Amino acid sequence: MAAHVSTLPSLRILIVGAGLCGLAAAASFRRQGHRVDVFESSLMNKEIGAAITVQRNAIRVLEYLGYNPDNLKGVDCYGVIVHLTVRFSASGGEGKTHLLLIPTENMGRTGWFCHRTDLHDELKRLAIGQDGTGPPASLHLGQEVVSCDPVAGTLTLKNGAVHQGDLIIGADGIHSTIRTSVLGYVQKALPSGMSTFRCLFDATKLEGLADMDWFSEGISGARVVLSPEERFQMLFLFPCRGGTLINVVAHHVDDRDQDQYDWNSPATVEEVLEEFKNFQPRYLKFLELGDPPILRWQLRALPVLPTWINGRTALLGDAAHATLPTLGQGAGMALEDAVTIGCLIPLGTKREEIPGRLEAYQHLRKSRGEFVNRESLEQAIQPTKRGLYSRSKL
Repeated sequence: MAAHVSTLPSLRILIVGAGLCGLAAAASFRRQGHRVDVFESSLMNKEIGAAITVQRNAIRVLEYLGYNPDNLKGVDCYGVIVHLTVRFSASGGEGKTHLLLIPTENMGRTGWFCHRTDLHDELKRLAIGQDGTGPPASLHLGQEVVSCDPVAGTLTLKNGAVHQGDLIIGADGIHSTIRTSVLGYVQKALPSGMSTFRCLFDATKLEGLADMDWFSEGISGARVVLSPEERFQMLFLFPCRGGTLINVVAHHVDDRDQDQYDWNSPATVEEVLEEFKNFQPRYLKFLELGDPPILRWQLRALPVLPTWINGRTALLGDAAHATLPTLGQGAGMALEDAVTIGCLIPLGTKREEIPGRLEAYQHLRKSRGEFVNRESLEQAIQPTKRGLYSRSKL
């Protein structure tokens, strides 16, 4: 029997950005049967970032898109253990560490820890692989978009080429070009006064080290080391890639004028240890073991935007609501955006219906994205909120 071929008209959808959000959107629209072109300025020939938490809401999105869990090489997360550390005493003693277990008895697995590249590769497979649902998306690498007419639905590339689409998706991240076209002015992410050191190291480096039971034993999940002082300092430590790599994230107050520095820059082990010198040696080991390059990333967040849509153009992910990583929901919100807008524009949607469908997308997503943005910032700047959502079973 011949396979059923839909006679409903498909749309041409142009996506700017081939990060997690852009590829998820491509996979989502592909499932609906649309013709999708993704434009990416880079050549995607380097590993992207370090590790990432894929929480329950993100897993539901991935399940809808038809992912293969094995491809994430994820480590199960069944909970979080928080170590509340204090400064060394004036006499040179180490002080005490208070252990707080975040209970998850009735929750089961709360998510995956995986390398960002492994998640990116899986989304790429879902978007452009030959065995997926719907026509594979076309990925155009080394194609920088310099402008967009959001109402007409056109993209202009750096090489002068102009592409016409029925719908344009701005998934081009925190430095979004499409955001400027949608808003009509430049809106940059603002300094938060905080930065983070990030690095990975081979898990075998922990073998034979003394005083590692606190990290290796107990529930499978992250270990958080949090300073109780008003000045924010936090280590977030977890394994990824099947447990072969350890991811180290070290959030801290950044006293520099952040506008005078690059958003990310290399740091030395000595700089990292100086920033966290008040932490006990058992925790400093994770900073000492980090493989170069150790990168210092400024933590920036977008202010609330007046709109995410204009004509037949919509912003998704960090282009719309770039946030701090303190809730681990940046990727989750991007994936939610991607499947929501895909479901709102099924096969058979007419070109003239696009602006109304985008109004529905904004109605469903904007308040949630802004809530996560705001709460992520307050987790860092308001001491009373630190760990609030980690302690919640909701």
